[in-house]
Amino acid sequence: MYQEIDLDSIQLNMEPPTGEPARQYYFMAKCREWVRDFMRNKGRAPRACVVNMGCQMNARDSEKLRGILKNTGFEEADTEDTDFVLYNTCTVRENANNKVYGRLGYVSSIKKQNPDMVIALCGCMMQEPEVVEKLKKSYRFVDLVFGTHNIYKFAELFVQAVSSDHMVVDVWKETDTIVEELPVERKYSFKSGVNIMFGCNNFCSYCIVPYVRGRERSRDPKDIIREIEKLVADGVVEVMLLGQNVNSYGKNLETPMTFAELLRQVDQIEDLKRIRFMTSHPKDLSDDLIKVMAESKKICPHLHLPLQSGSSRILREMNRRYDKEHYLKLVEKLRAAVPDIAITTDIIVGFPGETEEDFEETLDVVRRVEYDSAFTFIYSKRTGTPAAQMEDQVPQDVVKDRFERLLALVQEIAARKAEGLTGSVQEVLVEQVNDHDETLVTGRLGNNSVVHLPGSKDMIGCMVPVRLTECRGFYYMGEVVS
Repeated sequence: MYQEIDLDSIQLNMEPPTGEPARQYYFMAKCREWVRDFMRNKGRAPRACVVNMGCQMNARDSEKLRGILKNTGFEEADTEDTDFVLYNTCTVRENANNKVYGRLGYVSSIKKQNPDMVIALCGCMMQEPEVVEKLKKSYRFVDLVFGTHNIYKFAELFVQAVSSDHMVVDVWKETDTIVEELPVERKYSFKSGVNIMFGCNNFCSYCIVPYVRGRERSRDPKDIIREIEKLVADGVVEVMLLGQNVNSYGKNLETPMTFAELLRQVDQIEDLKRIRFMTSHPKDLSDDLIKVMAESKKICPHLHLPLQSGSSRILREMNRRYDKEHYLKLVEKLRAAVPDIAITTDIIVGFPGETEEDFEETLDVVRRVEYDSAFTFIYSKRTGTPAAQMEDQVPQDVVKDRFERLLALVQEIAARKAEGLTGSVQEVLVEQVNDHDETLVTGRLGNNSVVHLPGSKDMIGCMVPVRLTECRGFYYMGEVVS
């Protein structure tokens, strides 16, 4: 967590410190100096727009970037037609890359009208060397490019960019550095993501993430607990522990510890009401973790457990390192320990070489597990991954047919399961005024289901007992129980 620092007291005529985070405080003060010059020239504060284009890990990184901008004097803008725009990119699918190039085409016309505009790119897409080369060649109007490993250097890199007449590029192939104590501008006052680790060691054959996020690095548990305690003191009642594979947390620490042991410590934090975590890899889901989930009153009864395929043969090709039988045994253990648990998943349809028999194995798992919901994806060839080189790519008409059959089954099961809660009283964390009806508020159950109910904005952040009066597919209507 960020320790309040008086940036105005930092001596900018001195050389910047070499140690972190002091070095970044120095450059935050330099940024503030730039902001003041801007205000003298323009008569107003500069405005900045951070566009998050990725996963919850990216969203948390974006909160850090916004925190640095706010502490240096920027005002937040809700449009890219502004003084500074920063795209925090995703690259999990090639369509994500194309979306970024599309946004750059849009802002290039804005920059022509406003040459002082600063444009920056960061995140996973920037870790690909061919992307950086394309930006240098075809998108020379971009001012700053950095990756996933040096997000903490944002203030320093911004100073370099606004002091330079050419594109500043600072992308690291890997790092073992984790810098604490930098500012964060949270989206919600009552809930927050908390990174517990970075990177991934799994190298699933279809996935680019380990190549752009680097190898696993776990944060010190003392830093994690201290951050959550400060969040709770600041009004947070729910935390989401974040990692590419939280189940392997702690293996690379100087004194190794398990994710289950970390959860026990988080569970002891007073006034924390809810604990969530993602993502869990089935190969690392331990009996001890299931035991902790069963014993805790704070850990939400929801687990996102990606399946990807129900075929053991395809799972081997995916390099998932578990098979169908192992996965089903995990679900059996979870349901025995936490009977009301909601299990959600990810499933890929049309992985190279998938036969109709393989697909039927996936449908069999869906029927047996009865997922509360599932994110279903058509396999997308991702350049730079082993799967992209595989033969036997499945014809698109076959994939489309399978996808539609899978989606229909998932929706049928999810709707049936959701109906089972109708009429019950559940605790809801109210998150916002409803987007479509100001007389309603929207919140979530412990199992992550969405509930809309009559209410007002003063309920936001409160845990309230709600009777679920009607199930409407993937959400509920409810009313507060007095």
